[in-house]
Amino acid sequence: MPKTPARMAAKSVPPSTITLKHVAERAGVSPITVSRVINTPDAVSETLRDKVTEAIDALGYVPNRVAGALASAKSRVVPIIVPSLSNIVFLEVIQGAQDVLNAAGYQLLLGDTQFDLEREQALANTLLGWSPAGMIIAGLRHTDRTRAMLKTWHRPVVEVMEYGTKPIDMNVGLSHYKAGDSMGEHLVARGYRNIAFIGCRMKVDYRAMQRFKGLERCLKRHDLPCRPPFSHDEMSSAELGGDALMRALDLDKSLDAIFFANDDLAIGAILRAQREGIAVPKRIAIAGFNGLNLGALMQPALTTIVSPRQRIGQIAATKLLARILGQQSGAATVDVGFSLRAGGST
Repeated sequence: MPKTPARMAAKSVPPSTITLKHVAERAGVSPITVSRVINTPDAVSETLRDKVTEAIDALGYVPNRVAGALASAKSRVVPIIVPSLSNIVFLEVIQGAQDVLNAAGYQLLLGDTQFDLEREQALANTLLGWSPAGMIIAGLRHTDRTRAMLKTWHRPVVEVMEYGTKPIDMNVGLSHYKAGDSMGEHLVARGYRNIAFIGCRMKVDYRAMQRFKGLERCLKRHDLPCRPPFSHDEMSSAELGGDALMRALDLDKSLDAIFFANDDLAIGAILRAQREGIAVPKRIAIAGFNGLNLGALMQPALTTIVSPRQRIGQIAATKLLARILGQQSGAATVDVGFSLRAGGST
């Protein structure tokens, strides 16, 4: 098919200089139509909206919401987008990043996706429009649109909380597969043979699913049964952990160990077991993930995977800051690892 002038123009434009005009050329509409789709979409027909949206997605265009002189000003704001602002796990990552960036005169702008990748996309689109200096974002899994925006933005981006070899730009985290496998090896070595995994909203909490897959890999290696994970639709809490324990034991009385997706659930399970007269670990072993300090104070102390969350935030911010200042930032990817803290619960 012969190339249209719009397609040729769009292809030749460097990603970092894509403008509203280029989107209009790609979509075959006027710049004012593109502006209306972005700012007042209800005032434009669905056909035109679809054309413009396709062009925006294809080009990775991000509307610049900072006008005039402000657009060329050097921003000292860094957004950090995480799945939850009510979970201490993500708050510790934020604290680590804040310690580094505040000391250098930068301010964090917080975004909460509620484990929703479409919401993450909307947040990224809005925040990038304010021309921040860089961005920290949780996870390696995003919508195609979010990935395109961050790749063509051409400012430093650090993906955190999990480790991978193909980041958008930079990555600081740990392998959740290896963490799940490691906990599986610990439980098998302790003599447990009927092990279950319990989590919340596993369809969207894909890092918890990675931990389950690591456990599954371990159990298969030892020729042990591996059940599908018990997943609950409610948000994670200690109370839910206790309820989940009772449901699991009611459904499968052969269980002798449960690996919970996080420490909140596991701590709640230990407390409920004590209330119900269920011996831990004699009747059921309980393990968690995150390494919350409260788990070490439980009786019995919780066995858990410790993730260095504050350090993740510090390293991510340090690498981001170096790139903002035009300095060497070191390796593009950093595996911070994890440790298994064995307690009396297993």
